[in-house]
Amino acid sequence: MLVFIVRRILGIILTLLTITTLTFFLMHAIPGDPFTSEQRIPDTVLKNLYAYYGLDKPLFIQYLQYMKGIFTLDFGPSLKSETREVIDIIWDGFPVSARLGIQAILIAVIFGITLGITLGIIAALKQNGLIDYLSMVLAVIGISVPSFILATLLIHYFAVTWRIFPVASWGSWEHTILPSFALAMTPLAYIARLMRSSVLEVLEQDYLKTAIAKGVFGKRLILKHVLRNAILPVITVLGPISAGILTGSFVIEQIFGIPGLGKYFVSSIVDRDYPVILGTAVFFSSILVLLVFIVDIAYGFIDPRIRVTGRKS
Repeated sequence: MLVFIVRRILGIILTLLTITTLTFFLMHAIPGDPFTSEQRIPDTVLKNLYAYYGLDKPLFIQYLQYMKGIFTLDFGPSLKSETREVIDIIWDGFPVSARLGIQAILIAVIFGITLGITLGIIAALKQNGLIDYLSMVLAVIGISVPSFILATLLIHYFAVTWRIFPVASWGSWEHTILPSFALAMTPLAYIARLMRSSVLEVLEQDYLKTAIAKGVFGKRLILKHVLRNAILPVITVLGPISAGILTGSFVIEQIFGIPGLGKYFVSSIVDRDYPVILGTAVFFSSILVLLVFIVDIAYGFIDPRIRVTGRKS
């Protein structure tokens, strides 16, 4: 297990270096810069701005200087907000994005697992029945509909037409409900569908039939025998699902007017604010690879049949 963890940490470092490098050079490959995109600036002033922010140096030198700053968590100042450092923007926006993302993940996992177990049991009792077909159709629709379309529908009906929830603001827990569900619906449908298939597979195993023959029923059967084994595929995809929710929050935050990190990231791309683009990209990438790493480690402890050691890792 120790060898596996070390190899995964080295893989994380290599992944982050690759993402940072690609983001840096692709960002500078886009035509234009943060200053020429605005109103006409005199050449003398433009030259001084380039020199002040180090944009007049060769691209490779800029890259080396930026990589040096990453290791000290110095992402530099925002080009569009001179009074704010990039690290300050990250610490201001991330708690909002984290709150929204955690709520969406909890909704997707709790409702997805519960619904998946229910649908799996229904399918086991009467597979290919009307309810089974209907649930699969709804799951496919839930997976296929993009979050921004669902967000628009939620705003139209629940905020504008029925006036149940507030919209385009951020404050109390009521403001988090619609964006959380907009983020959670696609992974919720995917988890429910995956859980249904997993439950069907578990219900056909001999050890479960043996448990039923010994008189194990009800909650004990579901929790100890069905859920414990059927949930393993969900644990496997939890890392990518969490990554999808966090990256999907970029668009949702724009639609709902949420002052999260995703909103800063989108606006920085429009403004060509290089330090904010790179800082948020590195920060989000670090969160995502860390989540995948935690899921990989947790999987080995959740399933006692899996032990990653030595060359087997």
